[in-house]
Amino acid sequence: MTTADTTPLLRIGLLGTGPWARNTQAPALAAHPGVELSGVWGRRAEAAHALAAVHGTRAYTGEEGIDALLEASDAVAFALPPDVQAPLAVRAAEAGCHLLMDKPVATTVAGARAVAEAAEKASVASVVFCTLRFAPETSAWIAEQAAVGGWFTARAQWLGSLYAAGSASEYADSPWRREKGGLWDVGPHALSVLIPVLGDVEHLTAAVGPADTTHLILRHTSGASSSLTLGLSAPPGAAGVEIELRGERGTASVPGWAGAETAFRGAVDALAEAVRTGVPHACDARFGVHLTELLAAAEEQAQAG
Repeated sequence: MTTADTTPLLRIGLLGTGPWARNTQAPALAAHPGVELSGVWGRRAEAAHALAAVHGTRAYTGEEGIDALLEASDAVAFALPPDVQAPLAVRAAEAGCHLLMDKPVATTVAGARAVAEAAEKASVASVVFCTLRFAPETSAWIAEQAAVGGWFTARAQWLGSLYAAGSASEYADSPWRREKGGLWDVGPHALSVLIPVLGDVEHLTAAVGPADTTHLILRHTSGASSSLTLGLSAPPGAAGVEIELRGERGTASVPGWAGAETAFRGAVDALAEAVRTGVPHACDARFGVHLTELLAAAEEQAQAG
């Protein structure tokens, strides 16, 4: 920060110490020039102390540690399972902290709505981290395609190999991902791209595929339709992300992006802007509620056959 810049640092505490916190959120927050990483809270004391030590901040543990970190912070970032995140986000909002949440906000509509209502009541800013909405390359592409318009249909495939035979990914140890599958883990990413380009979802059809794969067919308010294939159990050779739009001006495919840490820094910037201006970001807690509503409807329909 230069001598001419008197903007105070945004104090952001981190709740969570797992792989996502270690690999993405803590490094992004610690390196951000506009942020002070005010502390790290973890359910396991040794993990909280280890992560805090790496980034030169304070560790917080236990129930009392949550309140202490909230008191020391202007905002909190969450790297926790969604149904642990949601009640803690309500608690943080009630303490006056702005919210930087992971997707999905919760795996129940009631849980997500509670977060949005608490944020609105407390007048705190909120951002839900859907990667492609904040990575510089893809966020610019989404805005460009939304401005072009005239899209007829779209196809999104987001397939990971987290649970494929031989996978050694540390994210495979996540119980909530194993229980909820690709629909809930990568579905928010795909929906967060399609909705701003094609419009809100008017009608949804869902069906199950192999392992945890889910197929969706959506009709949007623009009149366009889209199809999504979402899963975490694809063979490694079949894994990958493709999002393609087709319309009056031909086709457009989502570009690659630099990585999650860069995208997360973009989400931090978005939260800081919402805090500064009071203008809600498009990916706020209310958008998180809408994503949860769509995913819950898809899950119910898919399970019903």
